[in-house]
Amino acid sequence: MPPTEIIITVFLAIALAASIVSVKTKIPYTVVLVLAGVALAAFSISSLTGVDVIFNQLSGEGIFVGLVLPPLLFETAMNIKPDELRPIARPALGLATVGVVIATVVGGILLWLVGRIPPYPAFLFAALISPTDTATVLEIFKRVKVPERLGTMMDTEAVFNDATGITVFTLVLTSFGGATFNIFSAGFEFLLVFGGGALIGLGVAFAANRLLSVVHDPISESILTLVAVYGAYSLASSLGVSGLIAVATTGISYGFTSSRRDDPGRREYVRNFWGILAFFANTVAFLFIGLGTNLGQLFAFIIPIVIAYLAVMAARLVSVYSILGVTKVGGKRIPRSWKRTALLGGMRGALSIVLAASLPADLPQKELIVTVVLGVAFISITFQGFFLERYARRTFLE
Repeated sequence: MPPTEIIITVFLAIALAASIVSVKTKIPYTVVLVLAGVALAAFSISSLTGVDVIFNQLSGEGIFVGLVLPPLLFETAMNIKPDELRPIARPALGLATVGVVIATVVGGILLWLVGRIPPYPAFLFAALISPTDTATVLEIFKRVKVPERLGTMMDTEAVFNDATGITVFTLVLTSFGGATFNIFSAGFEFLLVFGGGALIGLGVAFAANRLLSVVHDPISESILTLVAVYGAYSLASSLGVSGLIAVATTGISYGFTSSRRDDPGRREYVRNFWGILAFFANTVAFLFIGLGTNLGQLFAFIIPIVIAYLAVMAARLVSVYSILGVTKVGGKRIPRSWKRTALLGGMRGALSIVLAASLPADLPQKELIVTVVLGVAFISITFQGFFLERYARRTFLE
């Protein structure tokens, strides 16, 4: 294996090259990374350079979720504007909570009754594929100026979506596979995990905000936020509640308080600091997808992958239109263009792949499930991202 400094250098070089290609070609950075990872894996370059070491080290769910996702969640949450959050809170949180449950149920039923997959693996697959990965969506929104409230709605869904998806997946994995499945105990467990994470996030945010009164330079404030983010995640996880919800709540609280302070230069420094961390976290996440994608294997399983992708999109359709159809933004009904954007924005990414990799080794057809998840994520990020950008440009720039 090459020395660690060589691995780090190659990783940074890939990030730089992908960034330049993205700017020159106007292809989303995340898509470029996935394609770069696929190319590295296909030509065995990742093994020669040691980049696959990063992939192997992140294969454990705890490492990936605990190290990579908190910066992405916090950076998104801290940039949510308070005045834009209030009007869209109900539809956004609906998509991130009830919407995930609806997508899991609908997707599981379709795979069971239409795809002829046994109930347990059908609902297990639906649960692990239900959390959406909106990193590509957010990058497209930076290129195409969609309505600000629509962007905030998608941001807020992204902040809480991952934690809900992990919670639902864990409940299905532990409860549905047993002798009985008690919907009331599962619902209580979900509320406990979700609410407990939110309370810990608020507590950590309160303590961090108190400490900010004695911090007077941007470097110290950046370090303080870093401690708060990973501290909130570690504390919540150790208590058995959602660490990601704790991070998301901490980020929203910090964004609210920092927006009231009269020091724009210091606030901008901290935002840039987290922007860089989120950039590298995104690099790891989407290179992770590319390195794990074997095109030959995907083509061999193309039929189940297409069936699964259609089921995933149908489940997203039901969840989006049921949630956004009964909620309002600013007292007005949500436009059809927003619903279509949310539908296309329901992409799948690295979290689903990690959840699939964490399935028990003795689970029947685990290899098939992991391959199908990779295929759905690859189609989602590449092709679906292309159609989302085209639709957004045609709809919101005209």
